Amino acid sequence: MVITSFKVLMFPWLAYGHISPNLELAKKLTDRGFSVYLCSTPVNLGFIKNKITAKHADSIHLVELHLPENPELPPRYHTTNGLPPHLMSTLKNALYKAKPNLSKIMEDLNPDLVIYDVVQTWTGKLTSDLNIPAVKFSTSSAAMMAYFCHMLMKRDEKFPYPAIYLSEIDYARARTVGESAKADAEELDPAEERPNRFCDKIVLVKSSKEIEEKYMDYLSEVANWKTMGVGTLFQSPVFGDEDENNELIQWLGTKNECSSVFVSFGSEYFLTKEEMEEVAFGLELSNVNFIWVVRFPAGEKIRPEDALPEGFLERVKGRGKIVEGWAAQAKILAHPSIGGFVCHCGWNSVVESVEFGVPIIAMPMHLDQPLNARLMVELGLAVEVMRNGEGKLEREVIAEVVKDVVVEKFGENARKNMVDVRQRIKQREDEELDEVVQLLNRLCEEKRQNEKSSS
Repeated sequence: MVITSFKVLMFPWLAYGHISPNLELAKKLTDRGFSVYLCSTPVNLGFIKNKITAKHADSIHLVELHLPENPELPPRYHTTNGLPPHLMSTLKNALYKAKPNLSKIMEDLNPDLVIYDVVQTWTGKLTSDLNIPAVKFSTSSAAMMAYFCHMLMKRDEKFPYPAIYLSEIDYARARTVGESAKADAEELDPAEERPNRFCDKIVLVKSSKEIEEKYMDYLSEVANWKTMGVGTLFQSPVFGDEDENNELIQWLGTKNECSSVFVSFGSEYFLTKEEMEEVAFGLELSNVNFIWVVRFPAGEKIRPEDALPEGFLERVKGRGKIVEGWAAQAKILAHPSIGGFVCHCGWNSVVESVEFGVPIIAMPMHLDQPLNARLMVELGLAVEVMRNGEGKLEREVIAEVVKDVVVEKFGENARKNMVDVRQRIKQREDEELDEVVQLLNRLCEEKRQNEKSSS
């Protein structure tokens, strides 16, 4: 008798920061016997297809999901990468309107299980209607999930872990995001929120109990979900295959160990001119070596020298490098000359920093980033650049924190903490994933038994 491996359909949100962890989880699942079908738009699949090596080529299959035609949203915008901010709601609604196409994919494939992004709540109803078990997957921290679920379920009570909080300025930004989400939700049928009756309200989280056990437990309690960590799903970089940023690596080679910072705010956040000036002056005042990746919205033809303070590039010549658009982040963070990572605290960047043992200089901007930053501060892995009463960055504060991490004692202690945290995560990773696999196997087996008994 031929044993057929269980088929899993994965359906991430249309952001690289969500798709990459889904791909890494797919690799872990196929290593444990599953066949995985990763469903997204053609532009996103084009981004990840080269990341599937020969080892997984026969077990990870890419499935194209086509969104409805919309002159406002050409196919190149069927992703959040490079998407003009005003089109975000348009993209969310287009994905929702592609539900018939997704339903057809599910009917044709008949997967044993669907793993869908927690952002796309309507997917649970769709899988339920098709009698397919499903579980949610969050690519964010458990602390963030627990905090926002608490705010929804127990808004009159204080969050029980005071290290994790939003300031008034953070709240103002969160409200803006919340209003946008509410507007998006009004377009949906309330029945779409009904949970899938074939699963136990399970959520997989891209994290480990070694760093977030209390937040996973609290999320389970407040949301009535079974919360399970799948590890940090760090994507191991392959160094040496390509020569990206070799000049930068050579330049870092001329600097002392832990003497430099890498500065990047992710691929989907763009600093205002005022923020860029404060960061620039902060780096200048710190007297620390740096590599800074600057980005501008798609379609805006801005030269870095025009966006930066007058004379800045000349004044930092020899100890500062400006890179426009993209840099080999993992390769740079892995370099021994890097002693700190100035970042927005997107969860993927946080995980990467921990992997390479680089202390974080946290400058969260919006969404989950302030909560991720404070989790890292709680763990002794980061220092946050605190904003003033108006919510603005200040150059003197930036300079002080950069020096604290690179020059003073904090950086040394944080690096020791990083090594400890990384080791504990690695030791528990297989155990956590094996627990998840046992559960997924059971859900898949139950579905096949149900089909057999009804045929």
